[in-house]
Amino acid sequence: MTEEEKMKAMRLARAIASDISLYNEQKIVKGLEADNLFDVLKDEIEEGRELYKSRVSSEIFTKTNFFDRAIVDIVVRPKGHVKSRIW
Repeated sequence: MTEEEKMKAMRLARAIASDISLYNEQKIVKGLEADNLFDVLKDEIEEGRELYKSRVSSEIFTKTNFFDRAIVDIVVRPKGHVKSRIW
């Protein structure tokens, strides 16, 4: 896997995570408050993961955690102000 492929995969993962965050703001807040974020967003995250998987090489998908890291960086971390037992 080349550096360019890695960068493209990271950008794609972040774009998908951004869409999840943008279109599910209320679900994210409620999920953080109830400490069940990943249950609440299960379908959206799985749909995003499948899209990501379909657009990157199997090597990138299996040997990196770009998608999971993007979910944390873009969906979870910016909501640090939400009252939650997670933090």
